[in-house]
Amino acid sequence: MLLFFLLVAWISWFLSSKGNEYFCEVEEDYILDRFNLTGLNTEVQHYAQALDMITDNLDEEIQDDLRGNLDLQARLLYGLIHSRWIVTARGLAKMLEKYKRADFGRCPRVLCQSQPLLPVGLTDAPYEKSVKLYCGRCEDIYSPKSSRHGSIDGAYFGTSFPHLLFLVYPNLIPPKSGPVELGLPGRGTEVEGSRRSRRVREEETQAEGVGETTSTAAAALKADRYRPRIFGFQVNEIAKLQRWQEAVRDRQISRLEDLEGSAA
Repeated sequence: MLLFFLLVAWISWFLSSKGNEYFCEVEEDYILDRFNLTGLNTEVQHYAQALDMITDNLDEEIQDDLRGNLDLQARLLYGLIHSRWIVTARGLAKMLEKYKRADFGRCPRVLCQSQPLLPVGLTDAPYEKSVKLYCGRCEDIYSPKSSRHGSIDGAYFGTSFPHLLFLVYPNLIPPKSGPVELGLPGRGTEVEGSRRSRRVREEETQAEGVGETTSTAAAALKADRYRPRIFGFQVNEIAKLQRWQEAVRDRQISRLEDLEGSAA
């Protein structure tokens, strides 16, 4: 394994490792431009050595105990660089190819008709939330089916990527109904075990209410919805649609409360 690691470029080895299929290759010119890495030295321990490992310039005489820690820091550094790279024009083009191949999986909802998904982070800070998968049709997020993919840090993709992709390529914005049209390899009625993909909810709401009787209205009020953002700002068209959807939901919850009150 060590010989293989020494003979293969670090990035090629990293991308070929199981569980890293969501990542694309960051061009070496981008990594070597220190302007693109501004601020990352405060996020990564042994920053200089980790960068040398990524670019295959690490001193071979480095101690084995430090090398193990450096590998973890190199993964962190590459992930943070990756989140910046995929929102550039060239990075978006590379991720677009993976999206068209449905490398990130497909939406488990029946009415989305196997719409391809895109990876997204719930925060831009590392070590906080794992990566989720965003469906542009139902505008909801899901957990990856594979545990390997589910353990990837969401900061390696950032909060803006899928929404910026649709902003740059508006022709790819999926319709809310009808067949998926992307020139993608069809999978027919691929609904197999993807039904088991659970919708993303906060752990607190899962822990609450065990053994308790909760009203439908109260359960609806607890449900959080995902809000697409680009660099922290909510997407305008989606924001308008969500305001309308929330107004409809509030009216439905009021009706449920009235019905439950009259039945009590």
